[in-house]
Amino acid sequence: MNGRPHKQSMSELKLRRLTEHNQRLKEDLARPRIRVSEASASLIRYCKTTKDPLVPSVWGPVARNEDPYAQQSGGGKGCCVIQ
Repeated sequence: MNGRPHKQSMSELKLRRLTEHNQRLKEDLARPRIRVSEASASLIRYCKTTKDPLVPSVWGPVARNEDPYAQQSGGGKGCCVIQ
């Protein structure tokens, strides 16, 4: 067998991999970015303004009707509803 077609297919494979990698890099470059200071300020603002029922030491006790994790009073005795 001649080694030439094998070398050509290997070079085509390498070219395809490089082209795909180049495309991914271009997509990463086009992704919108924000500064770390802006992201951290936004996260701090969110944490200060969003009430979390799982942290009652910070937000105080949560009323049962406002707690999404409290067992809902319903027709069944268990916590699950099977339909």
